[in-house]
Amino acid sequence: MPKILVVDDSPVVKKIVTTTLVKKGFEVKEALDGVAALEILLSEKIDLVITDLNMPKMDGLQLTREIRKNPMYKRIPVIMLTTNPSEEQKALEAGANLYLKKPVTSEELISHVQKFLGIEMRS
Repeated sequence: MPKILVVDDSPVVKKIVTTTLVKKGFEVKEALDGVAALEILLSEKIDLVITDLNMPKMDGLQLTREIRKNPMYKRIPVIMLTTNPSEEQKALEAGANLYLKKPVTSEELISHVQKFLGIEMRS
């Protein structure tokens, strides 16, 4: 099963997203910020990244830029999941594949993840 990296400084959001993904059979790694996420990306094969926008040390925009700069993982799909509705253009310019505004339903999140990973929809 694909491995997904969830990057968010909010323990509550991280738990909700992780639980949703694990229930669908995905393996999930978690990071508190962009710096920790890059460390994980360098040490493990990750198939998709779900990141928040506003985080300490390195925000989601910079994380996405760093992902796109590195040939090892520049093709990994990046979903930016945030409460900030005004940064969509910046996120897409940084290289995010999708910008989702919180709150998002579990079904919507899973649908997008499956689409980016090329997985057929299943209940």
